[in-house]
Amino acid sequence: MTTAMGAALRRIQLGNALSAFGSGFTVPFLFVYVAQVRDLGASTAGIVLATFAVAALVVLPFIGRFIDRRGPLPVAVAGTVAAAVGSLGMGLASSQWLVVAAAAALGAGIAVIQPSLATMIVWCSTPTTRSRAFAMQFFLNNLGLGVGGLLGGQLVDTSDPSSFVRLFAIESVMFLVLGAAVATVRLPRAPKVEDAVPTDPSAARGWRTLLGDRAMVQLCVLGFVMFFACYGQFESGLAAFAVEVTRISPAMLGIALAANTAAIVLAQFVVLKLVERRRRSRVIALVGLIWTAAWIAAGVSGLVPGAHGVATALLISTYALFGIGESMLSPTMAPLVADLAPARLVGQYNSAFALVKQLALAVGPAAGGLMAGAGMYVAYILMLVVCSLGISVLALRLGRRLTLEQDNPLVARARRTEAVAKATAKVKAAGAASEAGERVPVAA
Repeated sequence: MTTAMGAALRRIQLGNALSAFGSGFTVPFLFVYVAQVRDLGASTAGIVLATFAVAALVVLPFIGRFIDRRGPLPVAVAGTVAAAVGSLGMGLASSQWLVVAAAAALGAGIAVIQPSLATMIVWCSTPTTRSRAFAMQFFLNNLGLGVGGLLGGQLVDTSDPSSFVRLFAIESVMFLVLGAAVATVRLPRAPKVEDAVPTDPSAARGWRTLLGDRAMVQLCVLGFVMFFACYGQFESGLAAFAVEVTRISPAMLGIALAANTAAIVLAQFVVLKLVERRRRSRVIALVGLIWTAAWIAAGVSGLVPGAHGVATALLISTYALFGIGESMLSPTMAPLVADLAPARLVGQYNSAFALVKQLALAVGPAAGGLMAGAGMYVAYILMLVVCSLGISVLALRLGRRLTLEQDNPLVARARRTEAVAKATAKVKAAGAASEAGERVPVAA
């Protein structure tokens, strides 16, 4: 990686970390803020949360084309402005239609930012440094959210709406800080994506190209199952199971969520060293097995109501195991999307994968909430165990379609280096032998 690439990447990562820090001030309190502080009711709070998903689903199918045509930098700046306006609007809104409109702007802005930043990270990295770059982004995101949530909890006062205005104002400012950081980045041209801003009309066929890429389609299916079985359950089915079946208190549920964040923060770089030289498809398959164990632990926690301490420990271990799996995915999934993408369609591939994630995050809580509401907890756990095992199967099948360069760039580079060294050694040996032959004295 060149010095310019490293400097640009550090600036992007810093802005991203500060943005996550700002979001940590508001994300844990959104439902309470809308339902209780603004006194708009639980139904309006549900509409607001759904609006985030709908806004993202509306913009993501189109944003990839803009990224590939205009470059990720102006698109990312536009996203930060929209998110900042939406966040401040959330803090000031006092009626249902205003808070929903603000949520739409915030959700659309965040949806624009995500694939734009992912594309910028691709531009500022190489295939062999990309896993570490995305792992750092994931680490800083979780650290920022965690620290922001802790500080936000100290500032919040449900009896004082002005305290929430401060929280949303902080989030809004952090989005603008991210925009300012991104706007000052001078993007280098990484070899992998040197023609990432296309000048030919073939970029308009981005969706056709993507849907014809069977490896990318399989990765999207795998991603949907993955996000459905993990992220899509945190705030719905798993939380309901923990409270209704395992019988832990809401405060203990907060500790379980903290265990998830702690596992990510503590394990990220240890895990990175273990997985970055292994095939990505096999790492993802291992994550499926880890999450299978996590869901089994959650199910068992509901079978030992008499041993409350054991049940609580099992449920906390569920969240911690999810965190370990997430730390293994951060240097794996996003770099794999980038390495599958043609140079002219990096933004399209990133936005398509973000769309798949958003669909899973919309369907997952709905399915989990419905099954929890119907008391179908045994079927719920069995479904997610099957989904987790399905992740392993899908990952191994995907691995058959990947080249070694896509599945493990570090090993591919090492083999190329070894082959070049052997070829060079042969040439030198042949040259030495030829020279020795020329020097053989001829008998009189």
